[in-house]
Amino acid sequence: MSAPPATALAWASADPYAAALRAGRGPLFLRRSDGWLLPLEVERWCARADAVDRDVLDRCEGTVLDVGCGPGRLVAELAGQGRTVLGIDVSGAAVDHTVRLGGQALRRSVFEPLPGEGRWGTVLLMDGNVGIGGDPRALLDRAAELLRPGGLLIAETAPVDIDERVHVRITDAHTAAAGAAFPWARIGTPALLRYARGWERSGQWTAGGRRFAALRSRSASSSAEPPKRTAVISSQRARKPSGDSPVPSR
Repeated sequence: MSAPPATALAWASADPYAAALRAGRGPLFLRRSDGWLLPLEVERWCARADAVDRDVLDRCEGTVLDVGCGPGRLVAELAGQGRTVLGIDVSGAAVDHTVRLGGQALRRSVFEPLPGEGRWGTVLLMDGNVGIGGDPRALLDRAAELLRPGGLLIAETAPVDIDERVHVRITDAHTAAAGAAFPWARIGTPALLRYARGWERSGQWTAGGRRFAALRSRSASSSAEPPKRTAVISSQRARKPSGDSPVPSR
């Protein structure tokens, strides 16, 4: 499956986003074509994992793939616990930040080939990343390809009941826009569950004003080959990967 080029290129080349991650603070927004702004929580993303984050991470099973890992607080938290985890992000600044925190990260879109496809225990879509690509059903289909049979998807949904497909640009307080417009989605938990055909509902909850839903992919039939039990990647600290060099499977 190929990457949505507009989304990947816009995030990867957006100077305000890279600058905000380097500074550890905003303001930073997604700007809709009508001028409406969605604030991005850069300060929280660049801080350590908080109690709400840790509760989510406690629910993760097996090896964890953090899709759109940003500056890497969740990857670093899991790595510090000795868990096997990989972050992916299209932003080089995000990947660099994650690696500096001691996590493993790869500069890659979720729609590009990834290490360990079909063997991940948990896929995370946190911090609004359920909107990646602007097509929730396609993103769910891709997550199912990445997970082992019966694997767990945990998604952070919008705090309101919404189902919106938009084109946005990344902007800060000083520039009208940066980079090309790209597709994005904002969906609440009811919308996510409507799109989750073929998934088993595994729970939904609210904490700290944030909303989450857990879905489980289809289990393999009894005659299917069991999922590989070996670690997808090493949980030890890795050197900074290049944009084209995947973290090796073990």
